[in-house]
Amino acid sequence: MSPTIYTIILSSLATGTIVTMTSFHWLMAWIGLELNTLAIIPIISTLHHPRSTEAATKYFLTQAAASAMILFSSMINAGNTGTWDITQMSYAPSNILLSLALALKLGLAPAHFWLPEVLQGSTLLTALIMTTWQKLAPMSLIYMTMNNLPSTIQLKLGLTSSTMGGGSGLNQTQTRKIMAYSSIAHVGWMAMIASIMSNIMIMNPMVYWMMTTALFTSVICSKSKTIQDTATTWTTSRTLAIIMMLLLLSVGGLPPLTGFLPKWLVLEELIMQNLIPMATAMAMSALLSLFFYLRLTYTTTLTLPPNTLQMKVKW
Repeated sequence: MSPTIYTIILSSLATGTIVTMTSFHWLMAWIGLELNTLAIIPIISTLHHPRSTEAATKYFLTQAAASAMILFSSMINAGNTGTWDITQMSYAPSNILLSLALALKLGLAPAHFWLPEVLQGSTLLTALIMTTWQKLAPMSLIYMTMNNLPSTIQLKLGLTSSTMGGGSGLNQTQTRKIMAYSSIAHVGWMAMIASIMSNIMIMNPMVYWMMTTALFTSVICSKSKTIQDTATTWTTSRTLAIIMMLLLLSVGGLPPLTGFLPKWLVLEELIMQNLIPMATAMAMSALLSLFFYLRLTYTTTLTLPPNTLQMKVKW
């Protein structure tokens, strides 16, 4: 792809997200979402490979369906309340439909099946864009409609996502699929806190995107597409291996690293709201995610390829 076309596509991608984030009219928000979707399709299919074409098609179909559901819910709301204002979603059926549409757009379980497949069919850089930038517009819509969205649905979606993301990531060997399931689990934590505390809901994605960007950059530098590839990081750059170890543990939410902070605050707020069973279930699901991060950390820093036995380090 030529640099001029690539620049135009990236500009359209940024414009689509900004239009959605700054609009108060549902039609403008929908236009922003559609622009965002159409801009990323060529980026996914740059490889000219059947798998990347399949990933682009899957992504387009799911995002188009979610955008149509968002437009439909706003039309129902406008028909019943007479307003197209995003913050005035007062009709209950349209709020339920909007919750489900945003869940499909973000990749929240049980509407998460498209995300690992799409990430596996695209490059690591495209996967980074999809797990960070592409989540901005739907998260901003959740933030704007937070007071009207049904909290029980949000809590259930959050718990399901966290559990499915942690459980499904256990038997993966591809780093992109692991990152996809990690994204599903983290978005679950964001959905969980969305209807309770807006400040934590803003902080949670900021911390996660910062860590994910750093982790993806490390994986791109070491060209690690599978868990076995991460074992070679130590032989090429020891500094990179140590940074990757810290990042993996941080994304997993191991105290006292940065990734533990959002989880701690979410759990604290859930206990404050007397949702103790929910908080316990979320903490248990976080352990599932932590397990596959620990496995990645082990192969990255404590083994030498092609063996998986512990190496003798002389630090």
